Order: sequence, then structure tokens, then C-alpha cells
Amino acid sequence: MRRSILFSALLGVFASGAATAQTPQALTVEMSNFKFNPSMLRLTHGRPYVLHLVNNASGGHDFVAKEFFASSTIAPEDRAKVKNGEVELSGGESADIHLVANAPGTYKSHCSHFMHSSFGMTGTVVVE
Repeated sequence: MRRSILFSALLGVFASGAATAQTPQALTVEMSNFKFNPSMLRLTHGRPYVLHLVNNASGGHDFVAKEFFASSTIAPEDRAKVKNGEVELSGGESADIHLVANAPGTYKSHCSHFMHSSFGMTGTVVVE
């Protein structure tokens, strides 16, 4: 009897949509010459995200956010894509990073290629 009550309660949670709160939210950042679009990302701490990085340019760009990536939990299958707090993409390439933003704060991002951040390829990640 107790097991059927528990099952009914769980079924009610799924039916109400409460279980979808942990479905990763997709955030796309497009990289072009010389900007991130959008340049500001707003995330909620503790929530899962898929950071979809797209390099629309013909040359390489990277998304560097060392403090943000260090304070986040990155899915094991995506850890190799984030090297020393950056994701490097060749022209026309894209990458998905599954992560949970753990710590509230404001984090800077930029492209570390020569002069790219000087030309405006910078951004901010705000975790609330």
C-alpha cells in the first residue's frame, strides 16, 4: 500500500511538470568578428545548462571564462572540450558544454586570440 502511494505521488510530480525543472536550458553564444552574441549570459545557480558555442567566422575564436568554468560542474563527456577555462573553435565549428553553474557571481569572458578582445570580443556571465 505504501509503495503505491509513493508511486502515485511521483507520478503526480511528473504530470505536473515539476520534474522538467532539471531539464537543461540551452544557451547559444555566436562568435563572429569581433563579438559574442549575446555578450551577456544570465544563469541561475544550481540549474543545468547546455552552453552551445558557435563560431560563425572563417577563422578561429575561443570562449575564455576561466573563473566561470572553474566554479561550474561540467559534464564528464564535455570536460575535454574545456581546456584551462577555454573552449577553442575553428572557423565554422561549434561545441556543446553541459554544465551546472554552482556559484552566484559575475564572470568575465573573452576571446584570447591576438587583439580580439581589444576589438570588443568580450562578455559577461552572470550567475544569480
